[in-house]
Amino acid sequence: MRTRDPQKILNYVYRLYITKDPLIVSHRKWVKDKADHLILDYNLSENSIVFDLGGYQGNWTNDIYNKYRCNIIVFEPVLSFYKNIKKRFEFNDKIKIYNCGLSNTNKNTKIFLNKDASTVFDEGKQGKNLGFEIITLVDIIDVIKKHNIQKIDLMKINIEGGEYEVLPRLIDSDYVKLCKNLQIQFHRFVKNAESMRNDIRLALTRTHHLTYDYPWIYENWELNH
Repeated sequence: MRTRDPQKILNYVYRLYITKDPLIVSHRKWVKDKADHLILDYNLSENSIVFDLGGYQGNWTNDIYNKYRCNIIVFEPVLSFYKNIKKRFEFNDKIKIYNCGLSNTNKNTKIFLNKDASTVFDEGKQGKNLGFEIITLVDIIDVIKKHNIQKIDLMKINIEGGEYEVLPRLIDSDYVKLCKNLQIQFHRFVKNAESMRNDIRLALTRTHHLTYDYPWIYENWELNH
């Protein structure tokens, strides 16, 4: 936890030791294990195809590209975030950025803006709300078909609740088998999050296996050989 705010520190300690909030407990273990490197440690090459769902400022994309020089497709529905990422990688032909999010269907919807916590779910309006905008969400299967994607070496999913729509769509369609690695951040603020996460994880065991697991922070599922 990087803050000097006494109130925030007290709240963190209370949630860690008194209420034993699963997110805070997991975050503490993540920090203790110095696990940040896990989200970048993959068997990738310059020919690999990577999907970044939830590009935000493009930092993860930048780190993955610098490490592997791979092909990356970024999906960012918030217009201002998209424009910044587009400018950041404007001279890189191996990084493609699209101003849309991925979901289980094609639709326009409202997103509540809150920096990297921007979400389409009312339950997610935490902290300072910076208004909203209408965004475009596209069926992930339509995207895969349109781009004739035959494999996805790594799909990073950090989309503030949208994972509960994207992952079942991938699983039910069997397109999940195209994904060698699924790096997922599940979010707890969505209604019935724990039961939905459990259902998704159970379904994933039919095709993938866990390589690391920090609940509500990051977990990775690798395709079975």
